[in-house]
Amino acid sequence: MNFEHTEDRRMLADSLNRFIAEQYAFEARDRIAKSEHGFSTKIWEQFAELGVIGALFREEDGGFGGGGFDVAVVFEALGRGLVVEPVLGAVMAGEAIAAAGSEAQKEQLAGIIAGSTVAALAHDEPGTHYELAHVQTRAERSGDGWLLNGAKAVVPQGEQADLFVVSARTGGADDDESGISLFLVPAKTKGLYVRGCPAIDGGRVAEVVFDGLKLEGDALLGSEGQGYPALERAVGRGLLALCAESLGAMEAAKAATLEYLRTRKQFGLLIGSFQALQHRMADLLLEVEQARSAVINAAAAIDGTDRVARERALSAAKASIGRIGTLVAEESVQMHGGIGMTWELPLAHYAKRLVMIDHQLGDEDHHLQRFAALGRQALAAAR
Repeated sequence: MNFEHTEDRRMLADSLNRFIAEQYAFEARDRIAKSEHGFSTKIWEQFAELGVIGALFREEDGGFGGGGFDVAVVFEALGRGLVVEPVLGAVMAGEAIAAAGSEAQKEQLAGIIAGSTVAALAHDEPGTHYELAHVQTRAERSGDGWLLNGAKAVVPQGEQADLFVVSARTGGADDDESGISLFLVPAKTKGLYVRGCPAIDGGRVAEVVFDGLKLEGDALLGSEGQGYPALERAVGRGLLALCAESLGAMEAAKAATLEYLRTRKQFGLLIGSFQALQHRMADLLLEVEQARSAVINAAAAIDGTDRVARERALSAAKASIGRIGTLVAEESVQMHGGIGMTWELPLAHYAKRLVMIDHQLGDEDHHLQRFAALGRQALAAAR
């Protein structure tokens, strides 16, 4: 299989990397990440103009890409710049709408791609421990519409979202795959309450509460109780995006560490000449290449028709990224010495982001268990 990027993808990557280097330097990023808004609306609009958001969507959905490698190329560049703009929410919420929405509901995709609509997937709940099917938020029939009650936790950029894709249970037990439904919820709907706070690795997250929130019947995405496959596809896109973002952050941390080893002197010698550090750096380079292979494998599998193969590739990549990202963070900081812990140095922020990516959409342990469970499913189906 040929894994070389197309000319269009290379041009997109070059344009995005150049834009981030020129307009999103660390000082600017740090200021944006600590702001009350949580991201820059100007940068967000420029991403849309550059075609960054459109590259995440298929042509039939109004974009001009949408393949696994398109997602990987974009998010690797975003990871290098520690970008905090709500691109992850766009790709996950957009995929859910594209997978399950009616023609009328899919009209929302145009606003997402244009950058005029900030969308977010509100799915994670307190105490679920990453289990995708564990949904306690309830949606009940109310006349021709729905009544929504429950809460979602740690929704990235939830305060600034214009539109939420919300998972809610319309039947079954709290951990059943069947009985999960997806809903489109405009942010200004009465009965929706959002409480934000700073995220530890930059930007902002929010708790989203639904208290007797009333929705029209056309707010339901797809069929009642059949939202799990679309949810899995949406989160799968998010997993690939996070893996590619982590890879970009690893590359930046690796480059910063190599530069430090080549310039820092101790006892009159460059510390990069010390054999022990050379060995550690060589091991790190190999691990980063392994992470790249995992991302390539996931990007190649995500558009496949074999659901088990797709999900296994995604869980394998996320487990690898979780382990390697944490290793890169630890080793880079240690090889920098005490200065690696200072907030003034970008490396500390890359290290934080790498560790936190492990905990988004399932950590290393969760995805190792999921990978094994999916393998057992594949074996049982083959018998």
